[in-house]
Amino acid sequence: MVKVKRINKYISDSGLCSRREADKLVEAGKVLINGELAVTGSKVDAGDEVFVNGKLIEIKSERIYMAFNKPTGVTCTTDSKDPDNIIDFIGYNERIFPIGRLDKMSEGLIFLTNDGDIVNKILRAGNSHEKEYVVKIDKPVTEEFVKKMSNGVEILGTVTQKCQVEKKSNYSFRIVLTQGMNRQIRRMCEKLGCNVVKLKRVRIMNIKLHGILCGQWRYLSDDEMKGILEMVETSSGTEEMSVVEE
Repeated sequence: MVKVKRINKYISDSGLCSRREADKLVEAGKVLINGELAVTGSKVDAGDEVFVNGKLIEIKSERIYMAFNKPTGVTCTTDSKDPDNIIDFIGYNERIFPIGRLDKMSEGLIFLTNDGDIVNKILRAGNSHEKEYVVKIDKPVTEEFVKKMSNGVEILGTVTQKCQVEKKSNYSFRIVLTQGMNRQIRRMCEKLGCNVVKLKRVRIMNIKLHGILCGQWRYLSDDEMKGILEMVETSSGTEEMSVVEE
């Protein structure tokens, strides 16, 4: 039985979108509860019918959390009009959506879920959780390059936060970010006179890409989800993650 919930949480729990996006739907007059127009703060009780954009939505009993190894060329959007959208590529039999994004020409780890609540929590944690990348560039990785990348690079009218950078080979390096500025790594490299040839995200918080083949996915374990929830619950971050995280 569904307990009494605020309308934004009910919509979020259905897997349709985050609470914030649900609030926008309510404000736009697109949500009905038992045929009546919902308002911000409306409550949903057991047996109530909720329609969003004329479609009945229901709470899903099972939450889905997955880690996907995104190939290059796949777009992190739920828009079915985009022929390269991530949802059609995966072909999952229930409605899911990505948490955050990776640039179309980047590859690697991204989370997908039907749980709007966890999306909200992770995005709200924003600039406090680690995302690790392996990057190949078109010029040698020098000590000076590593030092400048580590200490911050001026892009988009600001200086990036200090971060961990480690040379991996002559033309590749590993970088750990707690920021998510638009095309951040690519812009940082361009500022330092080189271009990204290949960019792969290999870790988000406590979840590593290892073992997931390109184009494949796996469910996150209960222990992994427990770790993620502990991280986002204790986070002091208040800024949202950028739309594109690298």
